[in-house]
Amino acid sequence: MCTAAASEGLSAVRYRLDDLLIDLERQRVERDGAPLGVAGLSFQLLRHLVEQGDRVVGFDELIQRVWAPAVVSEETVTQRVKLLRQALGDDGRSPRYLRSVRGQGYQLCTRPQPLPATEPATSPTPISQRSRLMRMAVAGVVLLVACAGLWAWKQHAGRSHIPVATPAPAQPSLLQRAAYYASIGQRDNNERAIGLFDQALQAQPGNVEALVGLSRAYSARVCLFNFPPEWAARAQALAEQAIRAQPAHASAHAALGYSHDCRGRIDDALAGYERALALDPAADGTRASAAYLYDRKGLLAQALLANTSLRGDPARVRYLQLQIAGILDLLGYPQAAEARYRQSFALYPDNVFSNIAWPRFLFRHGRTTEAQAALDQAMRRGTEHADLFLLAAELAQLRGDPAAALAAYRRAEALRPQASLPATLARLQAGPVDPAWAKARADRIARDLEGGAGYPSDWLEVVVLREAAGDRAAALASLQHAVDAGYRDAAYLRVSPLFRTLAAEPGFARSVDALNQRVALEHGKVPGALLERLTASP
Repeated sequence: MCTAAASEGLSAVRYRLDDLLIDLERQRVERDGAPLGVAGLSFQLLRHLVEQGDRVVGFDELIQRVWAPAVVSEETVTQRVKLLRQALGDDGRSPRYLRSVRGQGYQLCTRPQPLPATEPATSPTPISQRSRLMRMAVAGVVLLVACAGLWAWKQHAGRSHIPVATPAPAQPSLLQRAAYYASIGQRDNNERAIGLFDQALQAQPGNVEALVGLSRAYSARVCLFNFPPEWAARAQALAEQAIRAQPAHASAHAALGYSHDCRGRIDDALAGYERALALDPAADGTRASAAYLYDRKGLLAQALLANTSLRGDPARVRYLQLQIAGILDLLGYPQAAEARYRQSFALYPDNVFSNIAWPRFLFRHGRTTEAQAALDQAMRRGTEHADLFLLAAELAQLRGDPAAALAAYRRAEALRPQASLPATLARLQAGPVDPAWAKARADRIARDLEGGAGYPSDWLEVVVLREAAGDRAAALASLQHAVDAGYRDAAYLRVSPLFRTLAAEPGFARSVDALNQRVALEHGKVPGALLERLTASP
């Protein structure tokens, strides 16, 4: 027992895996004395697998231990494993070192054998022999003392019926696992969370935490992953069930707000978020969600103050830096916004909104070549979101490629068939449009907006439809409606090809001027010290 413990203590940094020598301290992998090109994330991945012996290591554990704080998908892990295998000369179809375990993760093919930190030389000199013997003697004394202490402790433990082995760490509960997957913000993990929340509800129908978690995951399907709006309606029903069971449950009210948010019901969503904050003022995620809607309504100062008044660690609030960046950009601080957008794009390669926000920022500022490059990179990451394809279509229009623009609009429509804007833009791009159709569609959308549905930006769809119907005066009036409702993005209006035919009109300039005046008013409401802190160079 003691000898085994001593051997484990000597095996902390060097291992033998088949014919590989792995030195964790030097971050080096050798075969027959020749170094292999295993470095960076590939080495960190190998390190964690080696430290786990030959047990199967799941995707979520690898993401937490190797990639954190970055948030990545299983596909990212798979691609890194592929690179590691290439560096080791391994074949995934007939693996020698690392094998895939379907549906679970990865496992080393053989258990790595720990080696002493320093291997003895082949022919030691008398001095090195004496030194080595001295070290062994000292180690022997220490080991004897340790064994004696361990023996005495075990005698006491045996009398008390206490096991000697260290207890295994507690496994996360079903709800904890579900919440973890839901927090990643990636489609496959959201679906995994839904399955786990369902299991929890089957085991305990009416469990409020499971109802709230499933509600939020259903809403995320709509907000993040292009599912139809009926999933948000189901989310609303689940949240209302949770509220009936526990009327003062803050997270249930936040989930109700989110279900409205994902269908564009801003006022109903804010009512849910604000009720949740009244019940739990420390709910930073809910505060950030309310801040997002204040931003959409043009209440930029209120949004910025909410985003910077969190009670806990801001790093725990997903999308916070993107929201702050967007507000700073509208208030006239593009450099401070750019730093946040760029960092988020680099740090969170699988985050849907990071992949949308950075190329969109570049586009809005007329940096179309950079925007196209960032958009291409986002799409190579596997991000498929209607907003990315809408941006791709506008970039194609600016470079004079109508066929590519139409293809992108149609792809956006396919991804979000329940949304109105992609279908409208695909129809307008496809060719001649019946003015009567354009007018009827614009009238219907305007009625919905006047009835309290949708975002202020949804008025822009009415603008392009009125223009397509040949009623320029009505198009300009609809643009003013957007500004009056809270739309605040003058940069987009100036650069987008959708408003090119209106840009020279005096009415267009008047609406943009009115927009800028309202942004200036919002700017005046933000404390100067806060702006100075947020815009200071790092």
